[in-house]
Amino acid sequence: MILHKETAQKTAELLLQINAIKLQPQNPFTWASGWKSPIYCDNRITLSYPHIRNYLRENLANQIEELYGKPEMIAGVATGAIGIGALVADYLNLPFCYVRPEAKSHGRQNTIEGHLEENQSVVVVEDLISTGGSSLKAVESLRDANAHVKGMVAIFSYGFPIAEANFQKAGVNLHTLSNYDHLLEQAEKSNFIASNEVATLSQWKKDPSGWQPN
Repeated sequence: MILHKETAQKTAELLLQINAIKLQPQNPFTWASGWKSPIYCDNRITLSYPHIRNYLRENLANQIEELYGKPEMIAGVATGAIGIGALVADYLNLPFCYVRPEAKSHGRQNTIEGHLEENQSVVVVEDLISTGGSSLKAVESLRDANAHVKGMVAIFSYGFPIAEANFQKAGVNLHTLSNYDHLLEQAEKSNFIASNEVATLSQWKKDPSGWQPN
C-alpha cells in the first residue's frame, strides 16, 4: 500500500535517475527464478548517493512513525535492506538488528544478528518486494524469537497479486514508498520509456512468470 502519491512519484524518479531501476522491455532481463522481466531493481545502489539514501531514510522513518508510532526495534532483511534499515534505525535513534535467510553454519548459528529481547515491538525494513517470500521468512524468524512484529515498510514493490495474498495470509501490514504502477507513470512522464512501451510493461505485471517479450 502507498501512503503518499507525491513520495511514490519522487521515489520512482530518484531510482530511475541512478539506474537502481532499469526498464528494458525490448531487451529483458532474466531473473534468478528464470522469469523474463523488462525491469531490474537493485536498491542497494541508493546507498552510494547520500542525498537519495537520506531521502529514503527520512521517508521510511516518517512512515514508520505515522503508521506504527515508535517501535522498540528496527529489523532489516539481509542482505539488501541491512544498509537502509540501519540508516532508518539511526534516524529514529532505535536499536537495530538484521535477519538472515537462514542460520549461520558456524559460531552462534544466528538467524537474527543483534540484540533482540522477547516481546519487543519491531518494524521490518525491506528494500524490495517481489513475491514476498524472503521478506515474510524474516518476519517468521522474528516471531519465532517472540518479537511483536508491527508491520513492514519497503522502498519498492512490483505489486504482484501473489505478494499481496502472501502478506495478507501472514497477517503482516506492508507499506512501500513506491511501486510498479507509480514507476510506469513517472517513467513515461520523465521520458525514461516511450508511450508505446507502457502497454508491454503493464502486461508483464499481470503474468510475470509467463510473460515473453514481443
